[in-house]
Amino acid sequence: EYKKTAVVFSLPPKALLSGRSLALMTAEDKIKALKAAGMDEVYTLDFGKVRYMEACDFLLFLKQRFSPSLISCGFNYRFGKNAAGDTELLKAFCGENGITLKISEPVKAGGVTVSSTEIRALLENGETERANSLLSSPFSYTARVIKGDMRGRTLGFPTANQKYPDVLVPVKFGVYRSSVLINGNEYAGITDIGVRPTFKTDYIISETFIKDFSGDIYGKEITVRLLRFIRGEKKFSSVQELKKQIAADIRSADL
Repeated sequence: EYKKTAVVFSLPPKALLSGRSLALMTAEDKIKALKAAGMDEVYTLDFGKVRYMEACDFLLFLKQRFSPSLISCGFNYRFGKNAAGDTELLKAFCGENGITLKISEPVKAGGVTVSSTEIRALLENGETERANSLLSSPFSYTARVIKGDMRGRTLGFPTANQKYPDVLVPVKFGVYRSSVLINGNEYAGITDIGVRPTFKTDYIISETFIKDFSGDIYGKEITVRLLRFIRGEKKFSSVQELKKQIAADIRSADL
C-alpha cells in the first residue's frame, strides 16, 4: 500500500512569475481538498528554491526527498528551470530508477480540454456555471468575517463581509447566487464581490446575505461558493435605489 503524497506549490508558478493573482484555491483550501481526496500528506514546495533548478536536478531532489515507488502527473507536466523538463524526461528517469509512472490523459468537457487557464478565463468573464462544470466542486473561497459599516443591516439585508483572498483569480465583479458553509451547515445566499462603487473600498470585498441565518460570526472563517452570476457591479445614485436593487437581486437568485 502506497503512502500517497501530493507535491504542490503554494501558488501557481505563472502567478509568481507574472505578479498576477491566478490561483483557483488558497493554499489552505488546496491542502484540505487534497486530503479530502485521499492524500496522506501534502508537501508544499517553495517555488523560489526550485525555480532555477535544472530539470534533472529537480527529479533527483524528488527521489531523495520522497523515495517514490510511483509518480503520477498530468499529460502536459513541465518542470525544472525554464520548464525544460517534460513527461518524456520523467519517463526516462522513472525507467532508470525503477519507478512506476502514471500520466493522466487530458480531460475534456464539451470538446474543450479542461485546464486552469480555461477555468480562470470563464471566472473572469462571469461564466461561473460553465467554470463550475469543469471543476470537481463549485469555485469557492474561505475567509474570516470582518466588521463592516453595518450598512447592509440598516438597509434590511445584513451581510457577512470578507476580504476576497488576494491570491485568487479575480472573478467578474458583481452579484452571484451563492451557498455558504458555516460550522458544517450549508445556507443559500447572494454574494456581491467588488470594490463597492457606491461607497468605495480600496480592496476587493465579498458581501454575502445569508438566507435563514442569524448568529454572530464575526472573526470566524466561512466558505462561500459562487454558483451563478446574476449581474455586474454598478454604482447607485441613492441608498433607496440600492435597496430596491438588492431586493431584485434576491428575487433573481430564487432565494
